[in-house]
Amino acid sequence: MDGEQIEQNEQVRRFNRTVTERLGVLHDRYLGRDRPIGEARLLWEVGEEGRDVRRLRERLGLDSGYVSRLLRSLETGGLVTVEPQPEDRRVRTVRLTDAGRAERALLDRRSDELAGSLLEPLNEAQRARLVAAMAEVDRLLTAATVTLDAVDPDHADAQHCLRSYYTELQERFETGFDPTRSLLPDAGELRPPHGLFLVARLRGEPVGCAGLKLPPRAPAEIKRMWVAPGARGLGLGRRFLTELEARAVRNGRDVLRLDTNKALTAAIGLYHSQGFREVPAFNHEPYAHHWFEKRIATG
Repeated sequence: MDGEQIEQNEQVRRFNRTVTERLGVLHDRYLGRDRPIGEARLLWEVGEEGRDVRRLRERLGLDSGYVSRLLRSLETGGLVTVEPQPEDRRVRTVRLTDAGRAERALLDRRSDELAGSLLEPLNEAQRARLVAAMAEVDRLLTAATVTLDAVDPDHADAQHCLRSYYTELQERFETGFDPTRSLLPDAGELRPPHGLFLVARLRGEPVGCAGLKLPPRAPAEIKRMWVAPGARGLGLGRRFLTELEARAVRNGRDVLRLDTNKALTAAIGLYHSQGFREVPAFNHEPYAHHWFEKRIATG
């Protein structure tokens, strides 16, 4: 670890200490209530419609044992109910009771008071700077929580992303989008050793996808890269391209290709910024107006 990394790590640790102290998360009685922050966070996350336990764990990044202990405490206090779903008793759903809704409303009021106490000592300019800095930190920390996983293209999360992608293309392309007319890769072309398919997940939810074809004795080709509108601005497009390039290199490829439609202007700008150059058409994709290629390092 070099000097710059050491200083960066120390700054992160100082930030963490300041935030945890100022927000009162070190106390067992968070916001003056008779419970730690973990239980309060669960009450916020359950929401009005309820949520299944697995989604709660994924959303908060907590292990099953810890979540079970928190839920038992809340259930004992009469704030939530935990019941199996009739159609699948392995899936348990958490719902707020009336007492739980009242407790969450009180936590909301006290949380607003805490936020006000953070801003009140500052002048107007300082408040604006702090709020803007918090928004930037929130965006970057959210980006850091996104995972990229190689999955089978028939996986439910992959199919969710692809359906969303096709729906967006239908709305954005001048001619609409019919998957049956496009040069869609067969699922087998996006499975090892012929290729791979990545899904991005944010707190357990799929928010993006990208495929890589690895045809024998031919350049690698990026297919079906998409990021959900709510996850844009987190740098996922750039992250997908970087990861797919690295995987192409590991598979012995020295050229990476892709094609795109003229309506996808943000994507075109991204490709240029990542070192792709426009080349003559290398396929007969009916929805493509631009074809790109990039020489990638193999050594």
